[in-house]
This record gives sequence, C-alpha cells and structure tokens, in this order.
Amino acid sequence: MTLGREARLRELGLWPVWRARASPSAVGQEHVTPVVSDASVEVSQQALVEKHVMAKHASCHDLDWNGLAAAVSGCSRCALHTSRTQGVLGVGDVHAEWLIIGEAPGAEEDRQGQPFVGQAGKLLDAMLAAISLQRGHNVYIANVLKSRPPGNRDPKPEEVAACLPYLERQIDLIQPKIMVALGRFAAQSLLLTDTPIGRMRGRVHEYRGIPLVVTYHPAYLLRNPADKAKVWEDLLLAVSVARAAR
Repeated sequence: MTLGREARLRELGLWPVWRARASPSAVGQEHVTPVVSDASVEVSQQALVEKHVMAKHASCHDLDWNGLAAAVSGCSRCALHTSRTQGVLGVGDVHAEWLIIGEAPGAEEDRQGQPFVGQAGKLLDAMLAAISLQRGHNVYIANVLKSRPPGNRDPKPEEVAACLPYLERQIDLIQPKIMVALGRFAAQSLLLTDTPIGRMRGRVHEYRGIPLVVTYHPAYLLRNPADKAKVWEDLLLAVSVARAAR
C-alpha cells in the first residue's frame, strides 16, 4: 500500500480495518451479516473507500420518496449522468414485503425510466407470477445503479459508491421482509464479495438486517434457460423466508 493510500484510509477512519483484514468477516459487518455462510467475505477495498467518501458528502438518510425521485433525476454524482437519458429510481409498491434488486438500467430502461421493461423484464414478471406475486403489488423493483452504464458495461466501483446511498434509503423507506438480488453484480455489490454467484445462491444472507436471497439475473436465463430450475429453487427459498418473517 502506498503512503498516499494509507493516508487516505486514515482520513476516512478505515486504516485500522485494513490492518485487521485477516478477519474479513468483521469488515462491512454494519451492512452484511450472513445467516448461513461457509466462506469468508472478500471486501473490495476501492468500493469500500468510495462508499465511505460518498457517505460523508452525500447522505440520503433524510429524503422521502419525492426527494429521492428528484435527487436521482438530477443526480450528477458520477460520470454516468453525462451519457444517460434519465435516472431510474425504481418502481412498485413502496410498502412491499419483497424488494427485487438488479444491476443497472439497460437501454430500454434508460428510455422508459423504469427497471426491467425489456425481455428480461417479461421473464422477471413470469418469475414473480410463478410464486403468486405481481409487479406493483407487494413488490418493489430497483437496481444498484440508477443510471445506465454505456454499452451495458459492468459498473465501476465509484459508480456503485455514488448510487448505493439511494438504494439504502429505498430499503429504509420500504422496510421489506425479503430482498432478492438478481445476478452476480447485484449480489457481489451488496455483499461486498467476489464470490461466484453459484456459491452465493442456495442460502440466506443479510443486508442491513434484512434477509437476502441471491439468484440468477433474468437476462442470464434468456441465454441459459437450463438454469431456470435453480432459480425456481431460489425463489422457493425466498418465499419460505418471507413467510417466516411475517
């Protein structure tokens, strides 16, 4: 680690954390406490640093839904605002028991201003219907990122850090009983890990004290339909967790 990096971590109050990195489960404990886990959580140093920077300078803890919508609409926290058509906050029941979290808006979502409106969105609706749920009824759908990355590339750590306070405020306002992370990126961003999605699914994690189930993204299923059976297993797990939380 360079002296500049060390000084930056000290300024953010993170240096003792990274000195104790041999016990990674302690890092991010405020946000992630796995209920069932057989692997250490691997924390992305850059993502954590950027998250703390944004928390110091851009808190969303006092915003209501109107304030969040306005903030996302006019957001310029990262460079994505220069290439997007519009910010995409989310859609659905703001008192929902279920919170579905994807990665980022795609081209169609960027045009329409709502998450999951393309072919992947149609498959997501079918997935919800299979467990007797419906978009807008006891379900809220959001993404980790509120702006579309150009060319649908993977989001950068600083972009995640810029958007994460919005999602965290949405979680605080909704207070869901169960969250479902769709796809590798959403799961890894929330759980601060680079663990493959195949090893994250099939168990219950926690994010901000709320049960979190990980499964494959609908866009992935469009390319790999054979894995729909695994998603069905994950959805049944989420249903059982949601029922137990009532």
